[in-house]
Amino acid sequence: MPNSVHLTVATVIYQNGAFLCVEEVDNGRSVINQPAGHVEAGESLIEAACRETLEETGWRAQPRYLLGLGCYTSPQNGESYHRVTLVCEAIERQTETIDPDITQVLWLTETELRERQGEHRSPMVMACVEDYLAGTQYPLEIIRDYR
Repeated sequence: MPNSVHLTVATVIYQNGAFLCVEEVDNGRSVINQPAGHVEAGESLIEAACRETLEETGWRAQPRYLLGLGCYTSPQNGESYHRVTLVCEAIERQTETIDPDITQVLWLTETELRERQGEHRSPMVMACVEDYLAGTQYPLEIIRDYR
């Protein structure tokens, strides 16, 4: 059993009736996810969320509130992923150049996400959409940075 824990961030961005998503390849399979990735050394959770969103989608994001915390153990590798999800506003498209691991940037409606649930990278994708639609939110001030 792997003994490492991964700290990740994700952003939920809703605009004009659709959620900002990415399509990426995971273990040879094309999957749908929110913009997400690992927190790097020396980086705050908010900085990581903004960086990952920009790198994966080309969109500059402004965090508005914390959506929640999640934990997922991958059946492929047994690793634990702890995810901090922020709701953000898409401010502007900064660049067309995105992370080469991303095959496509998508804006998907709730219906489209439900129809494509078998393509989601993990159950956290739909759970975060459902939390967002339910109005779940926590102030960003709950995230403390002691650097």
